[in-house]
Amino acid sequence: MKMKRLLAGGVCIALLPLAAAAQDTAQCKGQLASLSVIGQGMPAVTALDAHLAEFNAKWDTEVKITLLGENERRAKARLDASTGAGAYQVLYIDEANLAEYVSAGWVHPLADVVPAEYDLADFRVDLANVASSGGVLYFAPFVGGGDVMMVRKDLLEAKGLGVPKTLDEMVAAIKATHDPDNKVYGWAARGQRGSGMNVWRWTPFFRAMGGEWLDGETPIFNSEAAVKATELYIDLMKSAPPGVGTFNWSDSVEAFRGGQVAVLIESDVFGPWMEDPAKSQVAGKVAYAPPPEPLPSAGWAHGWAVSSVGAKDDCAKVIAGDFVGWATSKEMEQQRLAAGIASDIGRVSTLQSEAYRKSVPQEYIDAVLATGSRTNLLIMASPAWPEIGDTLGLALEELFTGTRDDVQGALDEAVFAAEDALSRVK
Repeated sequence: MKMKRLLAGGVCIALLPLAAAAQDTAQCKGQLASLSVIGQGMPAVTALDAHLAEFNAKWDTEVKITLLGENERRAKARLDASTGAGAYQVLYIDEANLAEYVSAGWVHPLADVVPAEYDLADFRVDLANVASSGGVLYFAPFVGGGDVMMVRKDLLEAKGLGVPKTLDEMVAAIKATHDPDNKVYGWAARGQRGSGMNVWRWTPFFRAMGGEWLDGETPIFNSEAAVKATELYIDLMKSAPPGVGTFNWSDSVEAFRGGQVAVLIESDVFGPWMEDPAKSQVAGKVAYAPPPEPLPSAGWAHGWAVSSVGAKDDCAKVIAGDFVGWATSKEMEQQRLAAGIASDIGRVSTLQSEAYRKSVPQEYIDAVLATGSRTNLLIMASPAWPEIGDTLGLALEELFTGTRDDVQGALDEAVFAAEDALSRVK
């Protein structure tokens, strides 16, 4: 009898969220003419186009996703929230601006707005940690992870080299395979200005050299370690394709899968891109490994959040929360896998699925797992980071493109600007 009462109680508890969801749908359907969303052209975002009619019909609304490049997307979302304009109910945010958004109160805790049926606990722990502040999840991560090193096995074998395990071995492999006369380059990386562009890829080198962002509350990323890391990065760019000083992540990835580059360290999400024979000239030719020691792995995550500025009434909040849950759901990830998209994986259940194992090489999965323990948020955890990172990114781009050559002076100027930025968030 006692067991029956417990089971009955469990049934009632399970039904409550469904009843609440049904009530929300009944009350809010047709109450929001359009749901405005800021997006970035990641596969998980563009793949939604094939399914939006389903969501629109559920709520009698029209989802309008504004697709922007990474830097433009960050600027647009920040402007919309900080000015109180609130033109967007759903924001695309990432680890670089989470601290700012949370401290300013621009986004809702996900548990307050996303229905329980979407199982927030199923998000990958490494991504959820990056998407959280103070132990509270603020955005639903549909893409993210750490770094992997991708190398052209054929090019290295031709030089009698194996997959690099140390930074020195990687530098040697880059220089050995660099053959610009045949349009083969040893390396590619992000050079374009921006906290999420050149700064993101430069930071592992900076941290590997022993660099720290702060000494107490004082910025110190103009240290000897920072200078050494920058000089090495500049030296590696001599073995990269023309124009690398302004490359973004897409430029680097496309150069590698276009067969032009021997060694690339990038976010692990791009590994599956290399194995798509319809778009990659190097499918089956790539070896995957953790970044060579002592380079750490840069943890990151991108996802959807409900804007507390844009979702101005209860129904806007309900529909925006349901969109976030729906767009990042287990079912949506499985539909993407079925469509051949294996790059944007935010859920544990998807990683463990047979469909995912069929879509990527085991060597890639092994590299991702091996990198996990070395993956951390390497950027400065401060609401001032976006401004600080963008200023540093400008200085680095000037150095990478050769418009200035004073490494110490450029970093000194970036630190001076950081001191001002930090003083304004105290």
